[in-house]
Amino acid sequence: MNFSQDWFSSNIPNFENIRAILSGNEKFLEVGSFEGRSTCWILENMLSDTGAIVCVDTFKGGEEHSDLNLNNLRDTFNENINECQKPGQYVRVIDKKSYQALATLITEEQQFDFIYVDGNHMADEVMVDACLCFKLLKQGGIMLFDDYLWQDMPGLLHRPKLAVDLFVTLFSEKSNLIMIGHQVAIQKLTP
Repeated sequence: MNFSQDWFSSNIPNFENIRAILSGNEKFLEVGSFEGRSTCWILENMLSDTGAIVCVDTFKGGEEHSDLNLNNLRDTFNENINECQKPGQYVRVIDKKSYQALATLITEEQQFDFIYVDGNHMADEVMVDACLCFKLLKQGGIMLFDDYLWQDMPGLLHRPKLAVDLFVTLFSEKSNLIMIGHQVAIQKLTP
């Protein structure tokens, strides 16, 4: 596999903890896939051998990627996925902005066992992703937010924590907070 960045490996213990309590492993959603490092780990270690994952990414990067060459990002993602995907697994890639892709999945009445939110880091975008993803999360399903404490760019609006804190508060009667640190996870209690 060909990866130029590793923003994922330090998160593996969190994924292992979630895997242990996940009630289903047939349908996953990933918002923000980049080169596919997390996607590959999920395919190899979490998703069932006949499961499906939907990956949402524009493959153009965000402000924080301005110093990286992303010309072949989608090709790199495809090559990495092809190398680790098991024969019975299905990978659907939606190459759109997250709100467009998530709205499509809601219209399709999709439901997911696990959702990994690691897309845009602007607080307003994180909030939109969180609310739309919650609609897509099965009862008992787990949603994991990456980069909760990220603040590499100046200004409050560049901090996912602001949105995640508000989301957790707003949805506190419909979910349980099950993990908090560099990543935050909630488990959905009611629709």
